Amino acid sequence: MIEAMACGTPVIAFRRGSIGEILEHGLSGFMVDTIAEAVEATRRIATLDRAQIRAQFERRFTAERMAHDYLEIYERLASADMNGERTNGMNGQSLSRTFCAPAAAAD
Repeated sequence: MIEAMACGTPVIAFRRGSIGEILEHGLSGFMVDTIAEAVEATRRIATLDRAQIRAQFERRFTAERMAHDYLEIYERLASADMNGERTNGMNGQSLSRTFCAPAAAAD
């Protein structure tokens, strides 16, 4: 899907897994639940703007965007560590709690 969007190509996909995180219904393609909806989506595909699909890819999925997001996470982690905080930078949980919590007892 992402490779198609990089070329400005609209995507029609069944609403499963990560589709909702990648595809913006009506902007970069159509999410469907049935074959009949997929057939109908093929009739509406020409209404989508290929330049907007490419622009969405640029905003969300380029290597530069990914690198920027990683740097932001690393900077938060480094800042927390320098302040004596031990957080994982994602949801504020303690690293010791996240990685060193005892396993739950089996029933």
